[in-house]
Formats: sequence, structure tokens, C-alpha cells
Amino acid sequence: MMQFIDEARITVKAGDGGNGVVSFRREKFIPKGGPDGGNGGNGGSVFVRADRQLNTLLDYRYRRNYKAQRGENGRGKNQFGKFGEDVVLDVPCGTIVRNAALNEILADLTKHGERVLIARGGKGGKGNAEFATSTNQAPRIAEEGTKGEERELILELKLLADVGLVGFPNAGKSTLISVISAARPKIAEYPFTTLIPNLGIVRVAEGKTFTVADIPGLIEGAHLGKGLGIQFLRHIERTRVLVFLIEATSQDIREDYGILLKELHEYSESLDDKPRIVAISKMDIADKEISKRAKSVKIGRGIRVVPISAVTNLGIEALVELMWKALRRAS
Repeated sequence: MMQFIDEARITVKAGDGGNGVVSFRREKFIPKGGPDGGNGGNGGSVFVRADRQLNTLLDYRYRRNYKAQRGENGRGKNQFGKFGEDVVLDVPCGTIVRNAALNEILADLTKHGERVLIARGGKGGKGNAEFATSTNQAPRIAEEGTKGEERELILELKLLADVGLVGFPNAGKSTLISVISAARPKIAEYPFTTLIPNLGIVRVAEGKTFTVADIPGLIEGAHLGKGLGIQFLRHIERTRVLVFLIEATSQDIREDYGILLKELHEYSESLDDKPRIVAISKMDIADKEISKRAKSVKIGRGIRVVPISAVTNLGIEALVELMWKALRRAS
């Protein structure tokens, strides 16, 4: 099973610039030729690049240090040193790169192929030919190359999805995403089956598709980190529509919805403005009284409530249609 890693800490070092050189022409019959020391080459830089083929930061857990090539020193006969080769670090789309020392964002890579400079290579030093003047025709000085930048970075992946499924553990999110998309997450009747976010592509009709993220189950206190809450909540931030899944057998559907809503608000108030849909799940195991209560529950003004069963397909088509309409309004 593929391991999902959504955060990594690495160190990058750009290449130092090569040194300039002190050299003089040495030709037959010209014992004291002019200065011909070449400049050093620039050091290689470090870039990060978004790649849609990737979906994990796992590789950066195994290798923590990355170093670009140093620039070559200059040589006589005005030969410049070769530039050092750059290092390009490929990361999944949706990766944020932070400077660990200052916790500032250096890059937020959301588009495939997007490339950002993270550590600049050092500049090559000047050779003595650069210092020749009318009053100093035989300079014996040259510059050393400057140091390349070095940084400790935090790579943080936030999934890019149109719709985020939110709910308590074992609310039926994994079953739902397996029914409405081609995703095949692990499903079992015990809490915290889903320990990694799952992405699925939902096809509404020809040319009409959207992505859904099955976010691992939240518990009360998730915004404080309980139950790995912070790691899970970060993936909801980039979604455009939220679908809350609450079991039909809940003692109080409105209260459960309120707890989930509070966790999202406490994590980030920006989540308050996202369109919301409430799906009452597992209607296939509800008795008549529970079923009647679930179908009549009112959540709030403008919040659509849909009773569903991923097992019997009850309400699934209606839910997908609501997701699609909400996305069109949000675009």
C-alpha cells in the first residue's frame, strides 16, 4: 500500500561560486604579457517544481539534504569557469514550501510545471583580467566566489480537490467515495480506517467531472491536534465545497453537525464561507423512526440535506447533482 506523507523537513544548499584566478599571458617573445585570469562560474541554484504525477512527499522523508553543484574556478587565457548544475526538486501539486527558520511561505505550488527558485547559487568571482586599468595594467588580485544560499525547508502538502467529505470516523465517507468515483479506499466497520486522504474523480456526464477528497475522520478537538486533526484539516482548506456526512443513527444530527462545523471554524475561519451540503448516511440500517427523523431534520437556512445510502444507492444521484451545482455556483 502506498504511504501518504504530507509534511517533510529538508535542507537545501545552493552551489558556491567558483573563484576568479590570477594569471598572465605567457607567450614566446612576450615574457610579461597582460593579465588573462578568467572569472569563476556561478554556483547552481535549487528550485522546486510542481508535478501532477506525484501525490506524496515520501521521498523527502528518506533523503533530507540536497546540494547544487559548485561553480568551477576560472583559468588562464581568459577562460571562465563552468557554471554549476541546478537542482530541481519535484513535489506534488498543492505543496507549500516554508522557510523553517522564519516560518514564511516561499512558494505555493498549485499548477503542474510551476517552478520557483528556493536557494540562489553563489556568484563567480572575477579574475584579474577584470581589474586591469590604465594605471594598473598588471593586477595581482582576483575575487573568491560568493557562497550559495542554504536553507532548511518545510514541505507541506495540501490536497487539491473540488469537494471535501467531512465527518466523524466511520461515517461512511470511504464507502461513498468508492461508489461515486473510481477510488478504492480501505473500508471497514471500525473508526479511523482511513488514515490518509483519498482522492476520487466523479463523472457527472460527458465532459463534466470533479474531484472529491475523502478526509480522514475528525473528532471533537481536531483543531487542537486530537486524532491527528491538524494534519487532516489542512487538506480541507483548498476544497471549494464541503459535504458533511452524519450517520442516520446519530443521537442528535444537528448537534453532530455543529461540532464538525465548530472544528472547521476553530481551525480556519476561511472555511466558514465555503458552500455546504449535509448528507445523512447509512439510511439502509435505519429503522422507520430513525429514517423519519433523518428525512425531516433541518440544519440551517440554505443548507441542503440529503438522506443517502452508499450501499443501496439511495440519494446518491441527487447528492452528486447537488455537488456539481454547488461547484458551478462557487466557480
